[in-house]
Amino acid sequence: MLLNLAGNNFSGSIPTWMPQNIAVVKLRSNQFAGNIPPQLCSLSYLIVLDLANNKLSGSIPHCLNNITTLVSKLFDYDESIKLGNSMVGYRHDYFMKIDLHTKGQELEYQKNLNYVRSIDLSANELSGEIPVQMFELTKLQSLNLSYNYLSGEIPELIGEMKNLESLDFSHNNLHGSIPQSMSGLSFLSDLNLSYNHLNGQIPSGTQLQSFDAWSYIGNLELCGPPLQKNCTIPKKTDNTGQVEGNEDDAFLKSMYLGMGLALLWDSG
Repeated sequence: MLLNLAGNNFSGSIPTWMPQNIAVVKLRSNQFAGNIPPQLCSLSYLIVLDLANNKLSGSIPHCLNNITTLVSKLFDYDESIKLGNSMVGYRHDYFMKIDLHTKGQELEYQKNLNYVRSIDLSANELSGEIPVQMFELTKLQSLNLSYNYLSGEIPELIGEMKNLESLDFSHNNLHGSIPQSMSGLSFLSDLNLSYNHLNGQIPSGTQLQSFDAWSYIGNLELCGPPLQKNCTIPKKTDNTGQVEGNEDDAFLKSMYLGMGLALLWDSG
């Protein structure tokens, strides 16, 4: 089942009740406001959630990992599911034509949507940290949270999202370093982390270096390839503000000092 109300002028809140067997919720480009209702987490068969380009605010629900089709557990569409008090044989085959926004563009799908897993919450007014539960959606292929006011760090757990093909966290207030685990996302072909407050060296590995510099621009404290800004390791300073050296430096300094004193003694 599909709910497609995209591109209208609907306002008010996101509906809190939807059929339990709905697979696609596409409400992008409307005037919906308020919070994302946690009731969406109970839609166990949801494979596409597109709420982009609205006026939604508040935090991202922490319960999205309850959407069975998006988590790591293998889900069998042929299994019997419980509807009310009866057990009914149920099969989901979603052969339909639909436009989906992924990898920074609108793509027309005319195939079995059983092979699509996408969440797009971009261009809203969402705030707070990205809930760690979202990184348990290991079946997800496309995740777009761009153009919001999200803060906090990107957790190392993102490396568990092995099926990600497209990831867009751009134009937020994220800080901290890029997790090393992201270099293991071998299916990732579209990445945009631009215009945040990320810092440190971009993790080494052919995966993250294969993207253009625009994937990282706008993070003034990021360094390393593919950016032209080289990473420098600052020297430590002691309590007096002097630059600390290593033990070899200290030995050489003491040796030269001793030689200097010896010369002064001889000349005297």
